[in-house]
Amino acid sequence: MPDVRSPFHRIALSATAKTYARAKVESGKTPWRGAHFCVVDLELSGLDPRSDEIISYAAVPIDSGRIVAGNTLYGLCQPTRRLSEESILVHGIRTQDLADAPSLDEAMQSLIAAMSGRTLVAHVAWVERSFLGQAFARQGIRLREPVIDTYELGQLLARERNETPAPRSLDELARRLSLPVHQQHHALGDALTTAQVFIALATLLESFRSETVQSLARAEQRARTYRGI
Repeated sequence: MPDVRSPFHRIALSATAKTYARAKVESGKTPWRGAHFCVVDLELSGLDPRSDEIISYAAVPIDSGRIVAGNTLYGLCQPTRRLSEESILVHGIRTQDLADAPSLDEAMQSLIAAMSGRTLVAHVAWVERSFLGQAFARQGIRLREPVIDTYELGQLLARERNETPAPRSLDELARRLSLPVHQQHHALGDALTTAQVFIALATLLESFRSETVQSLARAEQRARTYRGI
């Protein structure tokens, strides 16, 4: 494992961060089928970004409205503290399973590269936004906007169809859309499920109006208009 304090490693991380910061991302007016997305899912030691840590991550690219299965990414991160029993019960990853995993700063190098030039998609996106925001800040860069939330897309579709609100749970939302549910509480499994949910929701919303990167990113605000907020 490389020494994260070595000058060479710092240069490598800086190069990756610069590529991310400088990469061209489609404008918000780009039709969603013409845009490049990266679906990210994180497994965590808990939900408080002030004290909890990323322990595994996955990224699934979407180009031209299709999953690029050959370019998916999955990895582990070594935490700085032992995992709680409650955490292990959720994702099944034990502290000893991460003994040889890279540090967060090392692991982020591959994830930052996978996200470069792509719009981030996540389910209940405040979680990924919070933890990635902190992890990216350690590299001297900001997480780029916009971020598209499949939970909010589900709520918007329910409003468009005058249906009951969409479920918050990823697997329940997938089942409502008649989609397969991949391995739950596993970063890659959840990322693949989220990617399929995103494509389905964007396609269904497109039947009501043309959808762009910006319009999908504004799903929460659009749904609020149905409630007169």
